Formats: sequence, C-alpha cells, structure tokens
Amino acid sequence: MNLSDIKSKEIMPGYHGKLVHGEQMSWVFWDVEQNAEVPEHHHMNEQIMHVVEGSFEFTLDGNTKVYRPGDIVVIPSHTPHSGKALTPCKLMDIFSPAREEYK
Repeated sequence: MNLSDIKSKEIMPGYHGKLVHGEQMSWVFWDVEQNAEVPEHHHMNEQIMHVVEGSFEFTLDGNTKVYRPGDIVVIPSHTPHSGKALTPCKLMDIFSPAREEYK
C-alpha cells in the first residue's frame, strides 16, 4: 500500500482524510482547510494526534492550546475535545480501537 494510492474522503467539512485500518486501530492522514472546525465531541476510542504542518488550535477537556509541527496530543477515551485549523494543516491521528464509522 502507498499513501498516494489511497483516495481521500471528506469526513467533515474541511477535513480530508486518507484512512488506513487495521484490526485494532485506524490511522488517518488529514489535509485540513484553514478555519475548518471540528465541534466538541468525545468517543470511546483513544486517540493520538500529531501536527505535521500548520497551526492547529485544540481544546482538550476545557484546556485550549495552539499546536505546531512536531507537537503530539494524547486524547484519552471519552474525553471532550474540539479543534480549529488556524492555517491549512496536515495532521495525523491514530485511533484505538479502529474507528468503524470511518471505514
């Protein structure tokens, strides 16, 4: 498999993801449009987010910070979080267990 061969899906407005699924995890490579927002939500999946490019404002359990390339955020299961791309961004998310709704 090569990332360039995976078709991108717009999962929510402005969030274009290339999705890879294993039995117990999902890995998403996001291209996020500037000002695209993901509203506050939570899920049973543990999540790790990595900012590859751009500036991303992220709120985790009520605490808001701006994350830049190289930053990593660990998001525990069932913890409220939201975000907004302050610039065009490239992000990577890993979810465990796999995000069935993304398949």
